[in-house]
Amino acid sequence: MESVTSFQENPIVQKNRWWILVSVAMFTFMSTLDASIVNIALPTISKDMNVPMNQSEWIVSIYLMIVCACLLLFGKIGDSFGKIKVYRIGTIIFTVGSLLCGFNQSLGFLLFARIIQGIGSSMTMATNSGIITEVFPFKERGRALGSIGAFVSLGSIAGPGIGGLILSQFSWPYIFWINVPVGIITILIGEKFLPKDRIKSDKKVDMVGFSLFAVFIMSFFGAIFIGQEIGFNAFLPFLLFILAFASFLTFIKVEKHVSQPLITFSIFKNNMFTMSLITAVLIFSSNFFVNVVIPFYLQNARGLPASKAGLLMMVFPLLMVIGSPISGFLTDKIGTKLLTFSGLFLLSVTALMYIFLNQGTPLWYYILATGIMGLGNALFQSPNNTTVMSSVAKEDLGVAGSMNSFARNLGMVLGISLATTILYNAMSVLYGQRVTTFISERPDIFIFGMRITFLGSFILCITALSLTLFRSLKTRRK
Repeated sequence: MESVTSFQENPIVQKNRWWILVSVAMFTFMSTLDASIVNIALPTISKDMNVPMNQSEWIVSIYLMIVCACLLLFGKIGDSFGKIKVYRIGTIIFTVGSLLCGFNQSLGFLLFARIIQGIGSSMTMATNSGIITEVFPFKERGRALGSIGAFVSLGSIAGPGIGGLILSQFSWPYIFWINVPVGIITILIGEKFLPKDRIKSDKKVDMVGFSLFAVFIMSFFGAIFIGQEIGFNAFLPFLLFILAFASFLTFIKVEKHVSQPLITFSIFKNNMFTMSLITAVLIFSSNFFVNVVIPFYLQNARGLPASKAGLLMMVFPLLMVIGSPISGFLTDKIGTKLLTFSGLFLLSVTALMYIFLNQGTPLWYYILATGIMGLGNALFQSPNNTTVMSSVAKEDLGVAGSMNSFARNLGMVLGISLATTILYNAMSVLYGQRVTTFISERPDIFIFGMRITFLGSFILCITALSLTLFRSLKTRRK
């Protein structure tokens, strides 16, 4: 196995390193965008396909579940057979899946196409950070990984805004088809500038561990989403929770006895790595609280059209675009601790501000809160990604990159499941009966549920802030 510096000592690769970053960042944006862009189109898709809203929610959920289930597998395959090879194949699969999603055949066909998309997306997400870490020298790594983190955050939160703008001019298939020309351009850039893999371990991939982990992810989140629909005391969610628990325990037992496990648990002994991953899960969960609730607030509670709601939700990505390069530059100059803490503090402030939203809140208040959220995410993402990827040995870069992507996607799907569970339960308590949708004649019930939901988001942000402060004080003592 060649040294990790092989790419960094190759003058051709170094000449093209920013083009490599463009290719990886563009696809990272599309992959995460497709986890969130569908939310705002669900009412349209549901009406067009004549399926109930609770069934159409699976269009969002199945994609995230597949990504979470497959990320660790493709991280390991990337380590064994080459990260760049896995990334290239993933870009093609994702683009084909995007094309298939736009064909209005049936809900079943759309879910099948979303599974294809999810497989391709997980291949690119599992390898993007590892590729950038290999290609960029340490002095530029903060900016490069900060850019990846920025595009992840942009994609994960900008979906409803971009989706609203597309739906105001085109039919819903175009929210998927927009990926096709961008995907082809990205594939061509990658073909021209991405080098051949130089770091391969050729180690055996743990398929038994993958199968058990995939069963755990699919059954656990399947139980949550089905439980929201039919009640958590029903037999099917209960059975799925039991299956998830059993498969997870078996997975841990198997991983401790195989020579090349899917997850090397010893990596979690690295406190810096582990704490940074937990913080990422918490923050991406909090971000998706916003992603789930705010479209309902702007469109249903305030009665704004999708196009205007989309424009208002673009405040976040605009601030990310401005703040992320600055954050990456500062990460290389002053380190990660102060920036991470500052970003988490601003995100906590935003969550607190969102708690006080109501139907009569001035729009400038929403714009200010969302702007602070964009700046906080920009400050947080770059140093946190740099901490994760720089705290492990070079032979663990693939595992670290896939774990980093897994943490983000786990945060997204946890955010969706927690936010909807808290929202519907809070609304049900006030209404006095089971609620699983917006009640048009009672917006006050939604506002109550929204405030309780954002209280949950605030608790997540404060927890992340406390963990980071604890980690910093512990490191200082050492």
